[in-house]
Order: sequence, then C-alpha cells, then structure tokens
Amino acid sequence: MRLGRSSLAVHLALLELTNIEDREAITMQEMNVLILGAGWTSTFLIPLLKARNLTYAATSTTGREGTIKFKFDPSETDPSYFKTLPAARNVLITFPLNEKGQSHRLVWSYNFTHQRSGSNVRYLQLGSTGIWQIDQEATWVDRHSLYNKENARAISEDELMSMGGCVLNLAGLWGGERQPRGWVGRVATTKDQVKSKKSLHLIHGEDVARAILAIFDKWEQAKASGSRWMLTDGQVYCWWSLMVGWAKQGKDVDEEPSKQSRWVYELMEEENVKALPRDMETLGRCYDSREFWKTFGLTPLRSRI
Repeated sequence: MRLGRSSLAVHLALLELTNIEDREAITMQEMNVLILGAGWTSTFLIPLLKARNLTYAATSTTGREGTIKFKFDPSETDPSYFKTLPAARNVLITFPLNEKGQSHRLVWSYNFTHQRSGSNVRYLQLGSTGIWQIDQEATWVDRHSLYNKENARAISEDELMSMGGCVLNLAGLWGGERQPRGWVGRVATTKDQVKSKKSLHLIHGEDVARAILAIFDKWEQAKASGSRWMLTDGQVYCWWSLMVGWAKQGKDVDEEPSKQSRWVYELMEEENVKALPRDMETLGRCYDSREFWKTFGLTPLRSRI
C-alpha cells in the first residue's frame, strides 16, 4: 500500500494555524508520518515529505521551529500526555530507547490515546549498526548476523519488533554539518589510534530519508513488521585510505600533510601494506546491506564521500 498523498494547499493551511483550538484540530487530522524527535534526521526527511506532498508532524523537547513540544518519559504510567500528538498512520522513533519495557510503554501509550478504526499504526525505530560489533564475528556481516543482544538499545529494538514494529540500524551518519573529514582529529590523535582504525561504514542523510519513506511505503510488500534492517551506502571505507586522501587540510600552497597521513605511511612500511585501501580481511567487520536496497527497490544517491 502506498502512502496517501494529500493536497499541498490543505497541508500548508494546517501548518499556518497558530491558536490553541487550531492546534487541537491538527491533532485530529491523521498525518502520513509522525516524527518523534525532530533532530538531525528530520533536516533531510521533512524536505522529502514536503516534496512528496505528504502530511507530517514532528516533535521536539522544546517545541522549536513549529514542532510539537513532547518528551517521552518511560517512567510515566499515565499516558494522557500522548494526547498532544496527532493521529498518524506511520510513527518514526528517532531517539534511542534504552531499557526493557520502554518500547512497550511508548507503543501502548500512543495506541491507547489514539484509538481509532482501521489499520494499526506502523512503528519504525532508528538504531545503530554498532549492535553488530561483537567478538569473533565474521568478516562479512549482514542483517541476519549475530548481534549483541545484551546491548540496551538492541533490547528495546527487539521488544519493538515483537510488537510488530520495524528497526532500521544505520551506519555512520553524514551530511550537512556532519562531515567525516572533521572526525579524524577526534578519533585519531596518536599513531596508535591511527593503527587501530580499520573499516568505516557510512550513510548520508538524504538516503536515510529515502529509506524511511520506502519502508513505510512498502510495509506489507516487504514484510517490514517485526523485521530489522541494516543500512549503509554499500561502501566499506578504509580509514587509512581516507586519512591520506585528506592529507591537505588548508589552502597553503606550501602546506605540510596532516600528521595522520604521515603516520599512515609509516604504518604501511611497518605492516607491509603495499597500497591502499587495505583488503577486506585486513579491515574486518564489513557490512553487507545489499538486501535492504534490493528489497525496497532503491539505489543510494550519496554513495562515496
């Protein structure tokens, strides 16, 4: 079933309503997508929703920039504060749920305060590919591989899936203000730290937004209910290769290369690495996300940095 499209004029009129009664009217209007947590992801998702003429609402803890002021409290047993949220066919949870029972509390609270006829609400939780970082893992890892079931976020994600929700585990997020080149100075300040850097997996915010809408769009067709997906741009980046590629940091014509790039070339001599990038076996933990792109009929827009 495809996401229903609404009149753009009607949608814009709704967004322009400002008094309390009008805001209450908005909560009665069923949205295509409700974004719980309008953070970095929403800077890419909201423009795409607008481009596709899909109605949406988003929350933030402060109610900034036209969002609904809302903060999930997993210890609160009274769900009445969920009534400030509009009805929606699809609910995206962008903030982490970290303990057993939190997913259940959120889903139950929203469903209880938004009882309506028709199909059930579809819940999508954004997670991290970090759950697959376990000891003695194989070189190639996909969405079916073993993951750390003791991880707090994984526990909540498993709970959501048991209730029919879907989880999208994202690789390193980049785009806009998030630029991987700027991470080098934080993650590799010594030669030993450079030595330890192996594989890196990324996904651009534009492709995250496209992936989210594709899951909602093909929910039944792809059997998204109760499933977990891995999302990367299809590349396995070698940290050393990136560091030497970013050796030039400024615009000085007589500039020295970065210290990280110099360390990489020293390490290549020490470890007999003849050229970059290093092979997959050396990099270890290489993510295979082909199944997502194939199942949902997409190709990454922003693969390579």
